[in-house]
Amino acid sequence: MSIIIKDLAESDYPKAIAFAVKGMHFDWYLDNQIFLDIYGKYFFYSELNKATQVIAAYYQEKLDGYYREELAGILLAEINGETPVSHSAGKTVFTGLIDLAQLVLVRGDAYNQANQKMLLAYQKNYKPDGQILFLAANPDMKGKGIGTALLRELERRENGKTLYLYTDSGCTYQFYEHRDFDRVCEEQITVEIGTNSVPLTCMLYSKQIKKTAD
Repeated sequence: MSIIIKDLAESDYPKAIAFAVKGMHFDWYLDNQIFLDIYGKYFFYSELNKATQVIAAYYQEKLDGYYREELAGILLAEINGETPVSHSAGKTVFTGLIDLAQLVLVRGDAYNQANQKMLLAYQKNYKPDGQILFLAANPDMKGKGIGTALLRELERRENGKTLYLYTDSGCTYQFYEHRDFDRVCEEQITVEIGTNSVPLTCMLYSKQIKKTAD
């Protein structure tokens, strides 16, 4: 089996959404499968609409003389001065409708407020060139180097730039610490959706990325 980097096929959007739902533990906040599917789609489309770099990793294996490829992971980044590559009116309408629905379902906006607070503190000492919006790998393929391969491709494309990202204690934030990202800020919050209350630590990581030798 080998990992190859290529453009994300639109037919693989559902798999990318599933990676987000499972890897980011959206089921901590939503226990209804329909709502999980809708929120996963909303989250992915929101980030995809902003992304100027859309990098997909596929694993490839040869079976009976034929090559089979399957999505293994995806990285979305927004780099200052670059044009979004997958923005569409349809995604904008969909995410806008879900934003309106969240005003009713979500009590307060603790998560986004925490991120904004961390960003303001971060920008006092850093001038970032962009943000890693989303990085997720197939949860069933842990330890295969998928996330590392995606970061290396971003490093190849954006060598020398300083990027930041948001994550939280519900995600595998240790991945970034093992790859020399610095935890610059953190905030303790409680996310409340419907009848669910989930305590979280929100974190902002930063790194000046450099091309990794092959």
